[in-house]
Amino acid sequence: MESMRKSWTDERLDDLAHRMDVGFGRVDVRLDKLDARFDKLQHTLVQIAGGMVVALLGMFAALIGLIATQL
Repeated sequence: MESMRKSWTDERLDDLAHRMDVGFGRVDVRLDKLDARFDKLQHTLVQIAGGMVVALLGMFAALIGLIATQL
């Protein structure tokens, strides 16, 4: 195991900052892909909800038509 140093040089701090920037850059790319997947899921759910509303309105219209013809 490497022994701990008491001080950090500017070069080591710069290297650490660079590695962290690269690492967080990869995380940002993965989160962007995840955001795109959530957007697609939301779009699909909105389409399904719209279809259900249209089907429900159609059922009500058919029911009203059935009642009107039986009077």
